Amino acid sequence: MHELTLAEIARGLADKSFSSEELTGALLARVKQIDPQINSFISVTEELALGQARAADARRAAGETGALLGAPIAHKDLFCTLGVRTSCGSKMLDNFKAPYDATVVAKLAEAGMVTLGKTNMDEFAMGSANESSHYGAVKNPWNLEHVPGGSSGGSAAAVAARLLPATTGTDTGGSIRQPAALTNLTGLKPTYGRVSRWGMIAYASSLDQGGPLARTAEDCALLLQGMAGFDTKDSTSIDEPVPDYSAGLNGSLQGLRIGLPKEYFGAGLDPRIAELVQASVKELEKLGAVVKEISLPNMQHAIPAYYVIAPAEASSNLSRFDGVRFGYRCEAPKDLTDLYKRSRGEGFGAEVQRRIMVGTYALSAGYYDAYYVKAQQIRRLIKNDFMAAFNDVDLILGPTTPNPAWKLGAKSSDPVAAYLEDVYTITANLAGLPGLSMPAGFVDGLPVGVQLLAPYFQEGRLLNVAHRYQQVTDWHTRAPNGF
Repeated sequence: MHELTLAEIARGLADKSFSSEELTGALLARVKQIDPQINSFISVTEELALGQARAADARRAAGETGALLGAPIAHKDLFCTLGVRTSCGSKMLDNFKAPYDATVVAKLAEAGMVTLGKTNMDEFAMGSANESSHYGAVKNPWNLEHVPGGSSGGSAAAVAARLLPATTGTDTGGSIRQPAALTNLTGLKPTYGRVSRWGMIAYASSLDQGGPLARTAEDCALLLQGMAGFDTKDSTSIDEPVPDYSAGLNGSLQGLRIGLPKEYFGAGLDPRIAELVQASVKELEKLGAVVKEISLPNMQHAIPAYYVIAPAEASSNLSRFDGVRFGYRCEAPKDLTDLYKRSRGEGFGAEVQRRIMVGTYALSAGYYDAYYVKAQQIRRLIKNDFMAAFNDVDLILGPTTPNPAWKLGAKSSDPVAAYLEDVYTITANLAGLPGLSMPAGFVDGLPVGVQLLAPYFQEGRLLNVAHRYQQVTDWHTRAPNGF
């Protein structure tokens, strides 16, 4: 049963080939057996999962239907989950049990999904490799000596290893799409405001967005259907109707205009990945798409702008973790200042401390205008580039990452080298656009992804193109050896 996709599980539950309780038991046993190799889970919620599975079976027996009813899910460990440890991959929150469910968790539970546990992640979602977690690095199922990407690396590795069919993740600068690319999955970052951030512990509030990770675009469509929607509790949530994403999966691509930014194909991109991107373009052209070169002239400024804005917002958001109200508290503080300093110094890891310091500096008197304001101005220019491009094309296509997954520890001593792996993904977060990564081949036995970007609230178009591409290719069906 572990080889089934979310859509196949929905069909199996509907025709009573198996029950949710049987499926849940089988997957929990597989997590117990397999996960020690890859470290993709922080917490496994066996009792909760079996209870939810029995309740889902009872709902089906009473005549209720629904694609997600009784299907398994695991949440990235920054989605608050009632009564369950919600750690953000940090020592700071190792003892924190959330007193409520995040909106995403609540909506999927209401749809009948079964929560198997909480997945490992870079500490407070800061990283591109899933090596900064307090609970240890996650390993890539395609090669256990390599990273799975981050910060949603635990969510991605769990699906890639066939521990379950789908997970939730969050994307602040590519943290759904990049691990999806590095583990051969489909990952979708929705439009900013499409999925509620309420109960999702913040890294950078103007950039963070929750979304699905799964093996296929069809599965992402099912999961996004359950996650998306307006939420009065989230001031950044947008009251926009949610379409039926599954209904549009098979739409024709005839005449679809796809733009290839020339800036994507310069120095820094592995030429073998460039070849795979061109191969995916040819497949889409066979399906009727029209491809043309475009330009995003301000893309070169994206990384410096992002690494001012995101740390600045992190500095503000993480100021609440001070050892007073919740989370880690140092032993025997001498006074209040000592409590603050040691609680934060001992509770936060090196990468989080680095970004807090950068962000605090950028927001400090005398530097705010020179750094933070300038970065926000660049952000507007990047958004304007996309708006101009979408006057000429319907979608933008390119590589998700410049390189395949690197070896564990290879970039640990050079944070900037790791930051550069986000070069193609962070622009969508700066502009608030939806983006999707889909499997597109392999380099040295490691997966490679192709990224699609669309205008605001056009997630359905992304899913349609990815689904049609997956109907004529088989990259997404391939599983790592031993899993």
